[in-house]
Amino acid sequence: MKLAIDASRCTVARQTGTEHYARQLVHHLIVHNEAQPQPHAITLYFRDAPPPNLFPSSPHVTYRVIPFKRAWTHVRLAWAIARDKPDLTFVPAHTLPFVLRGAGAVTVHDLGYKLFPQAHPRWQRLYLDWTTRYSARRARVVLADSQATRDDLARFYGIPTDKVRVVYAGVDAPTVLPCDLRAFYGIDKPYVLFIGTLQPRKNIAGMIQAYATYRQRVAAPVDFVLAGGKGWLFDEAWVRGVDGVKWLGYIDEAHKGALLAGAQALLFATLYEGFGFPVLEAMHCGTPVIAANTSSLPELVGDAGVLVDPTDTSGIAAALVQVLADDALRAELIQRGRAQAARFTWERAAAVAYDALVR
Repeated sequence: MKLAIDASRCTVARQTGTEHYARQLVHHLIVHNEAQPQPHAITLYFRDAPPPNLFPSSPHVTYRVIPFKRAWTHVRLAWAIARDKPDLTFVPAHTLPFVLRGAGAVTVHDLGYKLFPQAHPRWQRLYLDWTTRYSARRARVVLADSQATRDDLARFYGIPTDKVRVVYAGVDAPTVLPCDLRAFYGIDKPYVLFIGTLQPRKNIAGMIQAYATYRQRVAAPVDFVLAGGKGWLFDEAWVRGVDGVKWLGYIDEAHKGALLAGAQALLFATLYEGFGFPVLEAMHCGTPVIAANTSSLPELVGDAGVLVDPTDTSGIAAALVQVLADDALRAELIQRGRAQAARFTWERAAAVAYDALVR
């Protein structure tokens, strides 16, 4: 089989979750392919020249660098695919070319723009709706990050569930480097942590309101640390004027492990997540998790964390009181969390994705 993979997102310098997913999945697909009795031929298409050793060396993998400034997917990649005639073209991020020869496969990470349209610029929302609808219908197989996304594809676009394969992303344990949190961030008290972009669907205002209620219920409250940059429709009022709230802004990726490991708990009561990496990263670090009972988060957390209604600020506050005060519960959540996080590996993700692509 000749498999074409859009690897253009793998060379982006400053990676978001989408770029990290693409790079890791492509890496492990190559490794998995090499382990097969009869490996398939894989061609990786790049917009920019990849750095040396980006992916494992393989005699079955060919690199194609095809520079183009605008509309790379729909013009330059589409032209290359038409000429090379692969059996399947896989795009692990964003959209299939509008004119595509042969079979296609695509990963759909989430449909947050449908559930929270107000959280996206209008042009972005329309583009995401158009391209996701097209890609999901055009593809022979769709990979979804969660069962929640699989259900949303059926609900909003009528995509048959047997066409969608759930492929949970791998989550690596963050490296906990020595880090003086007091010196870097002025953190000098025990704290609960949130990590993520500050935007409406992250429920920042709701979590801070819940934290304020928690402070009223306990004699010695911990701080609430928010680590993340400003997102679309960020409101400064979310993080201003509440005792104990510290907003760090965008943090160095090298410090994430230390922030997670140093937290008393991760509070992740967001309104919607296609795949909530921070909850599993926290579990890897031995940090108890309080997460929302919506979208993909129950699939990721299982029984290894405390699930809350993100719209119930009193309930979130009660969960904070319980998790921070009950040592036996904390120990149980830490043990369960490490076991739960260990289930989400890139090796497993690549094996499931590979089976879906080459079947």
